[in-house]
Amino acid sequence: MNKKIGLYFGTFNPIHVGHLIIANHMVENSDLDEIWMMVTPHNPFKKKSSLLDNHHRLEMVYLATQEYDKIKPSDFEFKLPQPNYTINTLTQLSEKYPDKTFNLIMGEDNLKSFHKWKNYEAILDDYHVYVYPRISEGVIETQFDNHQKIHPVKAPIVEISSTMIRNGVKEGKSVRPMLSNAVWKYVDDMSFYRK
Repeated sequence: MNKKIGLYFGTFNPIHVGHLIIANHMVENSDLDEIWMMVTPHNPFKKKSSLLDNHHRLEMVYLATQEYDKIKPSDFEFKLPQPNYTINTLTQLSEKYPDKTFNLIMGEDNLKSFHKWKNYEAILDDYHVYVYPRISEGVIETQFDNHQKIHPVKAPIVEISSTMIRNGVKEGKSVRPMLSNAVWKYVDDMSFYRK
């Protein structure tokens, strides 16, 4: 049987305990065998200026996931032309790892705008999508209701965001409980997000 890999995309700027809670919950409470934390070099919808360098964000994901056997960091998108789209990543991964079955993980907020994604129909033709709950505005398009390739997973709703952490650090607040110890130490040692 092919290993079923769930792909959890994010800038992870920084990766926080909310990301880990969701990733761990998805791999332990679905038929996925592993979660790959796909560090995105640059999201076309986000301003690049606030992003730490790719290698720092990858290092934080490595530090955060090293104690989890089923959660792995991935820099696969670093090697792809930018700006990149999810469909390209999925296609390239499937070609490189024919022995694995790739699945997309997304929050319910992303499902609400999924119809705006590049080639979203092609994604649904070839891949399954696992959705975790998020509190957000908007509605899910009716075409995605009860879709055979879209699987809602009952996961804890986590209201921690990387933006909240970056702002907290900038304001001199303690954000330590929201980060794994190794990530907190790295952020602190490197003086990230202070300006």
